[in-house]
Amino acid sequence: MLIRDSRPDDLARIQAIYAHHVLHGLASFEEEPPDMEELGRRRADVLGRGMPHLVAERDGQVLGFAYAGPYRLRRAYRFTVEDSIYVADDCRGMGVGRALLSALVERTTAAGCRQMIAVIGDSGNAASIGVHASLGFTQAGLLHSVGFKFGRWVDCVLMQRPLGPGDGTLPE
Repeated sequence: MLIRDSRPDDLARIQAIYAHHVLHGLASFEEEPPDMEELGRRRADVLGRGMPHLVAERDGQVLGFAYAGPYRLRRAYRFTVEDSIYVADDCRGMGVGRALLSALVERTTAAGCRQMIAVIGDSGNAASIGVHASLGFTQAGLLHSVGFKFGRWVDCVLMQRPLGPGDGTLPE
């Protein structure tokens, strides 16, 4: 499996993967899948902030994608990022999410970020919670019933991981 920077020609596959999660899962709280143009705009925003937008590929096929973006937009949060990871439904359980998250941690640490936050839709999402925990994330909180999708209330699990020296030193 190859983890690489995403390219504009990956957007059709990225859109298909994300649309599946929007329509059938709770990882995203969107209810209508965005089109390729919107996903291209979002990708450009991430890249414009100097953050990674990655894909996992095997034999020329995109298996999943991930990116890091600002946790919040106010300046005091500038050293904190939020990860987003989506894996094709037929590629789950193959280590794709772990490989993407590992690369995000490495790339954002190199960019000078100090904390990574995961906002995991659905407290029952054992796979996402597990992969984050396996890479050093700890649960920082639980937001009860903050989303309503598929006719039910949905929680968000907040997980956090220090990057590099974390809060042990002042940023440069």
